[in-house]
Amino acid sequence: MAHIPPDMLSKLDEIRLLSQCALADNRDAFGRLVEAYQPRVRRFLLNLTAGDEMLTDDLAQETFIKAYVGIRGFKGLSSFSTWLYRIAYNQFYNHTRHHQEEHVEDITRMAEASTAASDAIDASMTVQRALAALGDTERVAVTLFYIEDQPLKQVAKIMQMPEGSVKSLIYRAKGKMKALIDT
Repeated sequence: MAHIPPDMLSKLDEIRLLSQCALADNRDAFGRLVEAYQPRVRRFLLNLTAGDEMLTDDLAQETFIKAYVGIRGFKGLSSFSTWLYRIAYNQFYNHTRHHQEEHVEDITRMAEASTAASDAIDASMTVQRALAALGDTERVAVTLFYIEDQPLKQVAKIMQMPEGSVKSLIYRAKGKMKALIDT
């Protein structure tokens, strides 16, 4: 089955698929939701993990497993994508809490590897290093807002924080990133 971008999945199709999952435990319907949302969830996690593709794959898989197991608990109070981003964020947070030392080593290795890359890769790695230098909550806010292009209101919902707090996080993070990039 071909990849279905979320913007190609109509709201009605999404609701139908979610209903089939929740009411009939329809795995094919959930598979279609995974196809539609996996690229966005992976990109989000890839940015949070500072480019660690293996960790991203593991976290994405865990995200969709949690979503499948908890689909009956989805109340529709937010969009399905917001709910998925929240699960992905929680998976990332839980992982970093338990593997903080390994995470720092991965970031250091990525930073060292970037010095041998081309200008385009250097620029990308500079941004990745700047993202990696941020605290977890700052990195999540910046990634959701700038890279995932989520509105501030959605970022606040995903992070379960007031919008003003998210704005402050983003403002502080931009300052830190600018200082790191300018040096």
